[in-house]
Amino acid sequence: MSEKIKHYQGEALKSADFKEGRVPTEKWRPKVKFAWSAGIAIGKFLEELKKGKIIASACSKCGRIMVPPRIYCENCFKPTDGWKYVKDTGTINTYSISYLAADASRLKEPILVAIIDLDGASEGMGIIHKLGEVDKEKIKFGMKVKAVWKPKEERVGSITDIKYFKPLKEAIL
Repeated sequence: MSEKIKHYQGEALKSADFKEGRVPTEKWRPKVKFAWSAGIAIGKFLEELKKGKIIASACSKCGRIMVPPRIYCENCFKPTDGWKYVKDTGTINTYSISYLAADASRLKEPILVAIIDLDGASEGMGIIHKLGEVDKEKIKFGMKVKAVWKPKEERVGSITDIKYFKPLKEAIL
């Protein structure tokens, strides 16, 4: 049978002891640089965006084509085993008209954001991105859209290499 400790040896310290300098302290800020890996799937996705292409991962077991790509399939729990390019066109699944910026400040003109199911990907697979060249009153669920890419020399391998998605001409009618 073990005894419970009722009192610890030593002196109890309070935050004020540190703030008021009663306890010796050392402040040190390390000079470190950070690096991270986007991983196999997203790394390949970003490389292809820089080239102006959208790539998906493929699962040969259940046939899913997944964007953004993953290294395993959530449906059959198997590793993905292939790559497939999908089109830079798609359909608006849902959208939002937001008068708040990323920093939560108010905007006079709204940001239009949509979940876009990309053509060539499995049903329900797509990306979230900004919409452009469209009036907020004319956006519709199911509207066909196309990516507007940054010029090749400005691409860096980021989702922002696609500036926005705009409606296809026939979608505006």
